[in-house]
Amino acid sequence: MLASGDPHLADCHHPLVRDLAWILQAPDLIHAEWPGRPSHDALGLADDCQRNAFLLRLEATPQLLEQRVGTTVEGRMGLYHERLWQFLLDAAPGTRLLAHNLRIHQGKRTLGELDLLYRRRCDPMPIHLEVAIKFYLGLPEGPGEPSDQARWIGPGGADSLATKREHLHRHQLRLTERAETRLAIRLHTRPRDVGPSPEPFIQPQLAMPGVLFYPWHQTLPPPREATQDHLRGEWLRWGEWRNFRDGLPRGIRAAWLAKPHWLALPRDEAFAPLRDVEARLSQHFQGHGSPVQIALLAGGDRHMGDGYRRLFVVADDWPRQIPLPPAKAFG
Repeated sequence: MLASGDPHLADCHHPLVRDLAWILQAPDLIHAEWPGRPSHDALGLADDCQRNAFLLRLEATPQLLEQRVGTTVEGRMGLYHERLWQFLLDAAPGTRLLAHNLRIHQGKRTLGELDLLYRRRCDPMPIHLEVAIKFYLGLPEGPGEPSDQARWIGPGGADSLATKREHLHRHQLRLTERAETRLAIRLHTRPRDVGPSPEPFIQPQLAMPGVLFYPWHQTLPPPREATQDHLRGEWLRWGEWRNFRDGLPRGIRAAWLAKPHWLALPRDEAFAPLRDVEARLSQHFQGHGSPVQIALLAGGDRHMGDGYRRLFVVADDWPRQIPLPPAKAFG
């Protein structure tokens, strides 16, 4: 799992730079028929030395990154993630940001919005990039077969991997097929930003990093289309905590992860004794507490692989709602 021990995070202290480094390295959750995210080569950050130099420059002078992202630090995680991508495409040596949150209209009706429009500095053709940051918990019992994407739901129960995937496939990633979108691109970009005609094809891409949390002590296969190297965590109910805790190695430390900083795990010195986080969890779940994501650090104990472990702790009555599968699942 990509964690504080990742070499690209080792020299980063600034939380925004750490999250940007995480985005550069974290794998996507699923692979499907759409092209993936811009590659390191496209960004002009093809090798480790280039990426390290880029991140260290930001670490030394983070002001522009703070200006772009700072107003979203207390806001929605999706918007925070989008702002990080806006900055990355604008600041990376190989790309140029053309537009973001570009609304597409048909008369007075809004058809949708393009998250990001960019181009490679060596190619004037625009590229449409949709971005999403997702953390899904897998249900041992639920809609469809064990590998059904509808079994993977957000901690709040408002969406699922299946509904997100279908919305992207049916709507967001098809917006550039419309004449209204090509018109909007011509109106919102300067002639020198794009080629003489973007009409033939505007390539859509998807970046969807995140973590899939598997149920503790229950078997569940990965969802359909999951990437082989997707990041993994575990989830358990508060009533299972004592049994889980008793099976942990000695000297474990923990960190409470607060939105929107669910991306890069904190530096090692930010982890506290497990008993401190456990006391906070106990207080949180005295009522109907919302799901909490924490990270565990065992100092490289073999039981925990690279030493880090992501965990969602949920109330005993979770989930309180399960999203319906998209209509396609019934057909």
